Amino acid sequence: MKIISIVGARPEFIQATPVSRALRKNHQEILVHTGQHYDYLMSQTFFDELGIPAPDYNLEIGSGSHASQTAEILVRFEEVVLKEDPDIVIVRGDTNSTLAGALVASKLHIPTVHIEAGERSFDHRMPEEINRLVADQLSSAYFCVSQTAVNQLAKEGITKNVFWVGDVMLDAKITNRQLARQKSMILSRLELAPEKYGLVTVHRAANTDDPDRLANIVKALYQVGETIIFPVHPRTRGAFQKLDVQVADTIRLIEPVGYYDMMALEENARIIATDSGGVQREAYFMRKPCLTLRDETEWTETVQVGWNKLVGVDVGTILNEWKNFTPPAEQPPIFGDGTAGEKIANILSEIHFPIK
Repeated sequence: MKIISIVGARPEFIQATPVSRALRKNHQEILVHTGQHYDYLMSQTFFDELGIPAPDYNLEIGSGSHASQTAEILVRFEEVVLKEDPDIVIVRGDTNSTLAGALVASKLHIPTVHIEAGERSFDHRMPEEINRLVADQLSSAYFCVSQTAVNQLAKEGITKNVFWVGDVMLDAKITNRQLARQKSMILSRLELAPEKYGLVTVHRAANTDDPDRLANIVKALYQVGETIIFPVHPRTRGAFQKLDVQVADTIRLIEPVGYYDMMALEENARIIATDSGGVQREAYFMRKPCLTLRDETEWTETVQVGWNKLVGVDVGTILNEWKNFTPPAEQPPIFGDGTAGEKIANILSEIHFPIK
């Protein structure tokens, strides 16, 4: 079977690794990188560290508005699909690359497979939510991270070719954790002691594009009185510059880091605060208390089992939970057993796809 897999952003690079490794045992996979994340620290370093096969195509889209970025992917990806004529197209997650990939495949009558299907934040102001909803409406097969996602698809009338396989990001963590411990020198480079710092990431447009929300986050971090490591996304750095943000000496702004360094920072942090869906899950894998700097999350299971707290951007709530949040001792395997990539490959070898 000839498969085109499309990737464009950091979480998708991580997700691609276990799936590509499993698929390529029996199938031909063509990897298309849209270039949605295009600088080295946001893109190529993940290919290098994770051993992702070099992309067969790089569409070199770059940054831009949602409309312009999606439109460029549509045009350039369609050319690739027409040339390669695949049996299926795999999209993953909730990015503009996901939306464009599903649209192109659907209009060319090629079955679309959505990895990480069925996730919902129920906030239609989020571009990612729109991308998820459209991708799931256009797909022919659905691979779900959790049973919650399976149930959500059923509520929307989607029950055929829906599979709970677990989270491929957990596969990647299990495979790479020991390597990260051996290869990452970031703790010594930053002179950090385990459990003596908090880790923060902020990149969602809802936070970076709203001066009041971003100012509240910075104000709360300013007051926590603990060393904070803050890898700064390019969008966030631009927002900081516009606001002329001044941070406390305890807040250490650093450049975006590679996969091994991020894994090391997560594993050794005392607490993690983020607006990233991927980091919320990685915090769960690392058994770290997580504060989500949003008013909702698609990863509701992590909240339900007590390992994630929705704190929004209220300064008092962030400060209180930063100091007092303690997850329970029990951590159920809500994201599977770390074999999602193999399960996906096995199912794709056997499934019959209807043409939409």
